[in-house]
Amino acid sequence: MAQRYRLLILVTLVVLVGDQWSKWYIDHTMTLHQSRTVIEHFFNITYVHNSGAAFGILANNELRLPLLSGVALIACGVIGWMFCKLPLTAFWQRFGLALVFSGALGNLIDRVRLGVVIDFLDVHWYHHHWPAFNVADSAITVGVGLLLVDLWQEERRKRKHA
Repeated sequence: MAQRYRLLILVTLVVLVGDQWSKWYIDHTMTLHQSRTVIEHFFNITYVHNSGAAFGILANNELRLPLLSGVALIACGVIGWMFCKLPLTAFWQRFGLALVFSGALGNLIDRVRLGVVIDFLDVHWYHHHWPAFNVADSAITVGVGLLLVDLWQEERRKRKHA
């Protein structure tokens, strides 16, 4: 049983420590909306609070905290269930799910603790900014990407052997 969850536990610990430490560091070394240039016209560290979901969706809705927290809890439960159903040989699926799980958990911790999510990674091209994000968001994005690539490869294998 422990073998089955080793990857999930390891990925979750690494992502949560990196996510929560980086948010703590930003919160304790910068003021809200302060920005530091890392790569001119491309990447800044900018301290912002996101009270909504991705891209600030639901930011001004009074149901946002219970709704987004509930969705994160349900997602973590479903991902945990899916994770335990996958064979140990499905490494990339399991790794992708572990990244999504840990990212959802990292942002849930912020919502419960602070009522907002701390974002600080600011990618932009001159004055055209992508919404700021954090380590947890990055884990979710990479995890979904891995799941999509694995799904695409599985479809290719099925067509090749059909």
